[in-house]
Amino acid sequence: MTGTVLAAPRPVRAPARDEASGAWTAGYTVAISGDEPVFAGHYPDFPIFPGVCVMECVRRAAETAPPPGTGELRLAAVESTRFLAAVHPGDELTIDVTWSPRGEAWRCAAKVATDRGPAASVRLRYQQEATPC
Repeated sequence: MTGTVLAAPRPVRAPARDEASGAWTAGYTVAISGDEPVFAGHYPDFPIFPGVCVMECVRRAAETAPPPGTGELRLAAVESTRFLAAVHPGDELTIDVTWSPRGEAWRCAAKVATDRGPAASVRLRYQQEATPC
């Protein structure tokens, strides 16, 4: 496996706030091209988009539109990841993210799907960057 992920998230649902929970939700799509460098070695006769690349698509989607008013956020942890199905060249990922406040941190929970159904669930934790004095 070589290279980085070329695919970029495209917003399909603008961030919206749930007043009751304080959570923010948004939706994105990511087109997985057969030209992704990772397909060269993963696997030559049966290309599969690696799980770490799915996680990278989620991270990029999440960071496209963090909750308003949060300032700079940095990825602090991958809390959990579950891969449910393979992602192949030509698939379009649908990524639904939900940002929830967690004390001084924010949790970003994402559901990832292809047209065949659920592909992954990912939970990321972000910390607010300290502002210099």
